[in-house]
Amino acid sequence: MRRLASIGVVLALCAAAPLASPFTLTLLTEALIFGLFAMSLDLMVGYTRLYSFGHAAAYGLGAYATALMLLHFQLPLPLGILAGVALSVVIALPIAWVCTKSTGVSFAMLTLAFAQLGYAMLYRFKDITGGSDGIGGIPRPPGPLGLAVFQGKLGYFYLVVGCLAGSYLLCRMLVASPFGAVLAGIRENDAKMRALGYNTRAYKWAVVVVAYGFGSLAGALYTPFAGFVAPELFFWLVSGRVLIMVIVGGAGTLIGPIIGGVFFLILEHQLSETTELWPLIFGTVFIAFVMLAPEGIWGLVTKYTRATPARADAEAPRAAA
Repeated sequence: MRRLASIGVVLALCAAAPLASPFTLTLLTEALIFGLFAMSLDLMVGYTRLYSFGHAAAYGLGAYATALMLLHFQLPLPLGILAGVALSVVIALPIAWVCTKSTGVSFAMLTLAFAQLGYAMLYRFKDITGGSDGIGGIPRPPGPLGLAVFQGKLGYFYLVVGCLAGSYLLCRMLVASPFGAVLAGIRENDAKMRALGYNTRAYKWAVVVVAYGFGSLAGALYTPFAGFVAPELFFWLVSGRVLIMVIVGGAGTLIGPIIGGVFFLILEHQLSETTELWPLIFGTVFIAFVMLAPEGIWGLVTKYTRATPARADAEAPRAAA
């Protein structure tokens, strides 16, 4: 049922997109990119209980790598995005190896340290990265065989939807596989999994690399969408935002963080247009979710949908009597 509902939502978005205004389409595209970013972090937080305070490094790596690929190698847009993601994954291999040498708070602080290291390096190598100015004028070159459909707002929206849907299916297959079962075991009792003979560090290393891969895909999609990249993409506030998206949407569900990302961005935009006190209101909303609905938006939805048939079954005998 959930899978059918997800397919229905994707089809509805694709059908309604041509009717949306350019501004609405732009906002929705950015929200879906952040939804993909949040889903990538959920592989670590929700399924392995690896809390990262520096997941912005994945986002920033994908964004800057894609920017350099598109500017200096004139690759077609889809190939430039894939090349940026591939380069980010290669860089993520040693980062994940170092981070997984520690656990708990130490792991979280190491991820934060690597993100801040990347932030500092952008200023150090300003001839390549543009320093504090970032890199602007990033094009959306035609796709293979001169395909120009992704150069427009609507075509790029469909590209983001396709990448998000494909990433969700891949992540769903991953967590439903034996590999995902081991991750769940690590989440519940790391010591027990080691006692059973599993090399838990190797599994953690693998899931961190995979999470970086999908996070860098979100950053790679953001680059041609915005047309520029800046050092703020590596900043710790970005990591904090995406962690909030995962918690608000519902950790350990994959689809929940996507919803949380869309909800976060749209709510932030609407509140910032309405009042200057929007950070206070937004913080209150987040506190309310943590205190009253720790299972997140998707957890509330599934709880309601399960409770409704149960109530109907309970009321049926009464009606018959």
